[in-house]
Amino acid sequence: MSMSTGGGGGLNAEPNVTPMIDVLMVLLIIFMVIVPSSRKALDVQLPDPNPAPATSTPSTQIVLEVLPGDQFTVNKQPVSGPQLATRLKEIFDPRPDKIIFVKGDPKVPYQAVIQAMDIARGAGVKVIGIPPKDAGA
Repeated sequence: MSMSTGGGGGLNAEPNVTPMIDVLMVLLIIFMVIVPSSRKALDVQLPDPNPAPATSTPSTQIVLEVLPGDQFTVNKQPVSGPQLATRLKEIFDPRPDKIIFVKGDPKVPYQAVIQAMDIARGAGVKVIGIPPKDAGA
């Protein structure tokens, strides 16, 4: 008696999709890991587009103004670029609330404002706010 093996060893014309699915799964996982880490973000509090009536600013708030020519003012006191980090550190070390408002001059590029925000973060600031435009501007 002989047994039938049922097919006789011919070639199979159907593609094997299992390796393709494995490769696609690996690529999907790689892209899912890479894309979120490549995004750059800066957390900033923007002003309300419909502000309430103007009120006086309490004297405890710190306002950093970025001016042309690597010049800054901290609460209207002029500070040069190299001294900004030490001045902000002096101000924020004893303070429990680490909040600063950053105003940029219209003639200053965005990069200078972002660098000032980075310097403020390095000095210990936790929250950066951007005040609304002046009513006269």
